[in-house]
Amino acid sequence: MPKYFDPHIHMVSRTTDDYQNMAAAGITGVIEPAFWQGQARTSVGSFVDYFDTLLGWERFRASMFGIHHFCTMGLNPKEANDLSIANEVLEVLPRYLVKDGVVAVGEIGYDDITPEEDRFFAAQLELARQFNLPALVHTPHRDKIGGTKRTLAVIREVGIPENLVIIDHLNELTLPLVLDSDCWRGHSIYPNTKMSEQRMVALLKEYGTEKMVVNSAADWGISDPLKVPKTGQAMLAAGFSEAQVEQVLFHNPIDFFAQSGQLDKALVSVPLPIDQRRQWQENSALRGQEPVVK
Repeated sequence: MPKYFDPHIHMVSRTTDDYQNMAAAGITGVIEPAFWQGQARTSVGSFVDYFDTLLGWERFRASMFGIHHFCTMGLNPKEANDLSIANEVLEVLPRYLVKDGVVAVGEIGYDDITPEEDRFFAAQLELARQFNLPALVHTPHRDKIGGTKRTLAVIREVGIPENLVIIDHLNELTLPLVLDSDCWRGHSIYPNTKMSEQRMVALLKEYGTEKMVVNSAADWGISDPLKVPKTGQAMLAAGFSEAQVEQVLFHNPIDFFAQSGQLDKALVSVPLPIDQRRQWQENSALRGQEPVVK
């Protein structure tokens, strides 16, 4: 079975069953980008608590099921429009960008492509440049072509090296725009929207595997945390070799985010040893179950 790595999944929205199923499907590690939680936050403190959760409890919870957990830190595009909080979030971000397990600034970029989003996107790209971190960029759900063009323009205005940027949620219309850059190419595989496994396979056949990255972007909406291995199955069925599957669905995302210095490919090639007797701040994800040790 090929090894898999999901470089964009919001596990704080998922259950422990998802971790178990992902591990059984061959996923050895995940990256959880900071993102909008579905409801507007009302203070910078709620961002701080959320960032701490990504670094603490969620990383611990993943380890209980043998999965390596990393995260990216950033002010998401949607909440960049709330200036009463956005400026404060930008002030606290630097202290999180030096934490263990933080592999990029993200997810940042555009939602409605407003002047405020422009400002905070550029400011966070600058933070990534200053901290020598990769940047994970969210392209908007509306006006994807316009948003992708503007994304590339701001990347060049800030001057961050393009090989340190991955532009996510690409499709058949926006991928060709990114192919003209040195940025990495991210694709989110969803049950009903964004990309399907079959469409992803068609893109890989047309454009090749270089810098191509696939994720599930699973969150609190209708999504599927097994879309990375399901894409692997679709690739194999379409005639791709197991080595090509691992290149796209394991090596490529790790090679990109390893530029942070926080991700060791040899380490994440092997699942974590499981000891469910451990606790995080005297808490456990178990609810009376017998702990597994293996």
